[in-house]
Amino acid sequence: MSPFSLLLNLLWIVFGGFWMAVGWLIGAAVMAVTIVGIPWARAAFNIASYTLLPFGRKAVSRREFLGADDFGTGPFGMLGNIVWLILAGWWLALGHLITAILLAVTLIGIPFAWAHLKLAGLALWPIGMMIVDADAPPPGSRQSG
Repeated sequence: MSPFSLLLNLLWIVFGGFWMAVGWLIGAAVMAVTIVGIPWARAAFNIASYTLLPFGRKAVSRREFLGADDFGTGPFGMLGNIVWLILAGWWLALGHLITAILLAVTLIGIPFAWAHLKLAGLALWPIGMMIVDADAPPPGSRQSG
């Protein structure tokens, strides 16, 4: 993690990142308790980590990044996202949206508001996504240099 990303992540934690990560952890715990919700819990735990330290990382589609379909990127992933949206996604997205609006009021909060808006979108449809380093090349691609 670059020093700039580290600084942004520390500021992020202060300006709403910690509380939203806790929200993701609560959502993951609720899903895990149901046993049936364990696949959603796994995704929520991964996104909680991303919500706590988002700078220097990004959320990408597994299908696009890996170049292959899997269980979570097909019809079962779509069904899983619909269930997630109904049970937990809408309130996590709402939390990110409210935090983004509050942060956008200040000039210094605008980059953090933008990050919360991106996380709100992820909160609505997380299955089939993965968190990678911001500069990570897809597997199998060659970096020149």
